[in-house]
Amino acid sequence: MDAVAALQILIALAFLSIPLVRSRYGARAQASVEAELGRQGVRTTVMAENGMRVDAGGHETWAPVGIAVALAVPAVLGFVESGSAETVSWIVQPLVLLVNCVILYSNLTAVPSVTAAFAKSGDPELARIDVKSMLGAAEQGFPRWVMPYLQNLRHVVVFAGSLAVLALLAAN
Repeated sequence: MDAVAALQILIALAFLSIPLVRSRYGARAQASVEAELGRQGVRTTVMAENGMRVDAGGHETWAPVGIAVALAVPAVLGFVESGSAETVSWIVQPLVLLVNCVILYSNLTAVPSVTAAFAKSGDPELARIDVKSMLGAAEQGFPRWVMPYLQNLRHVVVFAGSLAVLALLAAN
């Protein structure tokens, strides 16, 4: 179970990279978004007024931290050789795999889904934002190594690590 626990800690660290990077570079990305909104003739406060941000606030922090904690529980149980580590791992690991599928889907469909959400918002200013340019500006606010390198590495660690955990559990 030590290999399973080590993989779970590695996956937890991959999730923690999200709020760490957003905490370090999110203000710069937010400034890029606001500059892009200004370029589009949209008031720069429209995102904040609608509870949207690209820094480490909100779900960009609590979700990955919560997932990391959920992974740490079976990992710690595994390191202390608790009999419940395997059962908890069988519950947590498939959920982590599914959540990461949702995250990947969200990443891949960001432009159309944000565009649709803005259109449904009822706020005419949100509806006229060029979302592709806005998201591009946010991406440019982060260092070049974040997207796609860190983002893709995180997905590889989560998917491969989760599959390895499940394979190790099944072989046990």
